Amino acid sequence: MLEATIVIDNIAQGNLKSEWGFCVYIEYNGKKYLLDTGGSDLYLENAKKLNIDVADIDYAILSHAHIDHSKGFPSFFRVNSSAKLYIADTCQENCYFKIGPIKKYVGIPKGILKAQKERIVSKAGLVMINPGVYLVPHIENKLEVIGKRAHMARKTEHGYIPDNFSHEQSLVFETKKGLVVFNSCSHGGLPNIMKDIQYYLPNQKVYMTVGGLHLAGMSKKSVQEIACMIKELSIEKVVTGHCTGKKAYQILKDEIGENVQQTHVGMKIEMD
Repeated sequence: MLEATIVIDNIAQGNLKSEWGFCVYIEYNGKKYLLDTGGSDLYLENAKKLNIDVADIDYAILSHAHIDHSKGFPSFFRVNSSAKLYIADTCQENCYFKIGPIKKYVGIPKGILKAQKERIVSKAGLVMINPGVYLVPHIENKLEVIGKRAHMARKTEHGYIPDNFSHEQSLVFETKKGLVVFNSCSHGGLPNIMKDIQYYLPNQKVYMTVGGLHLAGMSKKSVQEIACMIKELSIEKVVTGHCTGKKAYQILKDEIGENVQQTHVGMKIEMD
């Protein structure tokens, strides 16, 4: 049984609040997971309204090393005294938005890796957190083309280089209907993420994807090509928001239909 609740997203309903970022709470086979914490401590306020006890979460996961998904983790460590935080092994405090000489740090809270090193799990390759629960990294080593286009960079000892999003990972659950894939921003591109999953978890159907698709600003043709790929892979549900963009969302909706759903704070996803 999988039950997921969107805790942070760009859109909210009722007395819940929104912000630019993403956070989702998941219950699966008796364990409780938190993917990302959004861009502030707002997730704690929304979680309380949603009757989610952050102190009781068993596992925390960081989808990628950007501040709008990680800024709440210092407060998470204060509220929750035991859960480990799973990050990609290449996750560092080195992510920037850069256009020419103008640069802005957009990475994880500085100092958190050292301050919480006893509670952070950093591993390469496929990671199985529990039976049926996996962290899937990127296998494509040429994603810096995407980083350059998006003006995303990593600071190295040799200067700033385009981000290849090696710090991004998908949280994947096995269900009776197929795999449910959570990737908060999909910076590496949904087609590449599907290749990653086919490589690490072969012969398993992807039933649903949940999270942002980072399609804002992409051409209609490019979004239509992604919609075509979704149909070719027989992915039955696409639950998306955050960085997907209104225009791209509508194109996906037009191409795929009712199987595309808009995320919002408080949204619940339930399945066997």
